[in-house]
Amino acid sequence: MSRVTRSHTIRRHLVDGGLTDLRLTEHAQHAGPDGHDVDGFALRQQYDAHGTYVVVAGAYGPNWLRTLNEVSSRLEEQHIKCTVLAEAPGVANHEVMVRWATSAELQARAAERDARQAPLKSLLRQQEATAEHEAAGQFGLF
Repeated sequence: MSRVTRSHTIRRHLVDGGLTDLRLTEHAQHAGPDGHDVDGFALRQQYDAHGTYVVVAGAYGPNWLRTLNEVSSRLEEQHIKCTVLAEAPGVANHEVMVRWATSAELQARAAERDARQAPLKSLLRQQEATAEHEAAGQFGLF
């Protein structure tokens, strides 16, 4: 069971990431993503299936799909440590459920990130070694 997630904390992370808070009422959020002139997000609180208080973040505006992607990627950044669930009870197609990530989820993300970065790190190390040898006048050995 995760800990309580508060909307004001999630709002701060999203606004700091450059997203616009539309501060819609819950009724307007349930009406759907269309009918808004500006792309942005709105938050509301609800309980998840385990009874933990979580945040539902919705994307609104003409390009709500892009905004939803920005919300998800921003909240799953390494320093924010949230988990974003698109498929959850009470969540529409323009919304995601947000809760604090567990230690196991954070470790899995770190392992996935390291696996993705391994080829690039290997290439950089190889280039650095080549540059050091060239700087030392040993470039003929390769």
